[in-house]
Amino acid sequence: MVQGFQSHDHQQLVHNHEHIHVTHHAKGGSSGAIEHLAAVHTHDHNHSGLGHAHVPHDNPTREHEHEAHIHDHAHPTQS
Repeated sequence: MVQGFQSHDHQQLVHNHEHIHVTHHAKGGSSGAIEHLAAVHTHDHNHSGLGHAHVPHDNPTREHEHEAHIHDHAHPTQS
C-alpha cells in the first residue's frame, strides 16, 4: 500500500447535494472550438458500498461535494 494511505470501507448511501453537470458544445466552424456549458440541480442519488485506500480526508462531506462521480439519472437512487 502507498505510504500515508489508509484502507477503509464506505457503506451504501443515499443522499443529496448540488450537482454541476458540464457538457462540451462544439461551436462548429473550421476552428473546432468547443465551449463548456454548465447546469446545476439537486436530487437524491446513491453510492454503492466501496472499500478503498487513500490519504485521509480533512472534511469528507465537503470534499465529496467537489469530487466527480457518476449516477444514472433515470434511476439515481438505484444505480
